[in-house]
Amino acid sequence: MPFTPYHFGPSAFVGLIFRKWLDIPVFVFANIIVDIEVAVIAVLELGWPRHRYAHTFLIGAGVGIIWALAAYPARPLFVKLMQLLRIPYKTNLWKMLISGVLGIWLHTLIDGIYHWDTQIFWPSKAKPLFNIVPHDWIKPICVAFFCAALIPYAFAVKSYSKEKTG
Repeated sequence: MPFTPYHFGPSAFVGLIFRKWLDIPVFVFANIIVDIEVAVIAVLELGWPRHRYAHTFLIGAGVGIIWALAAYPARPLFVKLMQLLRIPYKTNLWKMLISGVLGIWLHTLIDGIYHWDTQIFWPSKAKPLFNIVPHDWIKPICVAFFCAALIPYAFAVKSYSKEKTG
């Protein structure tokens, strides 16, 4: 994506739909963490393609695992965040690890469609997803996913309210 916030739509939708199996904060924030690579390459003016190693399935999996391990001690903060959002939240290390990897991979898939320099199957140079969806559709699709995420969010809030009163 040209701007990381567009990833919030698909990641919020997927995270909320699969919240039983995914750690939503780890999954959603993985979509931000991966773009640290883009920022570093741009700021340091390295001359490399901006979507380099972290934007691959292979290295991205390692980045997702490192992110999940780093996030593990922040569980109490995530509990408070999810309470603020009124979303039921139960996690464990395994769930966080899966969420870190899948969050990076979702971001990588979207960028693989949008950015010419993303090689999701690195070390292969194949770019099978690039331009399978027209560029001018990507942003509206991501916004539509954000709007669609309101539906599973409403169900999550309803479930949260039942847990607190029941």
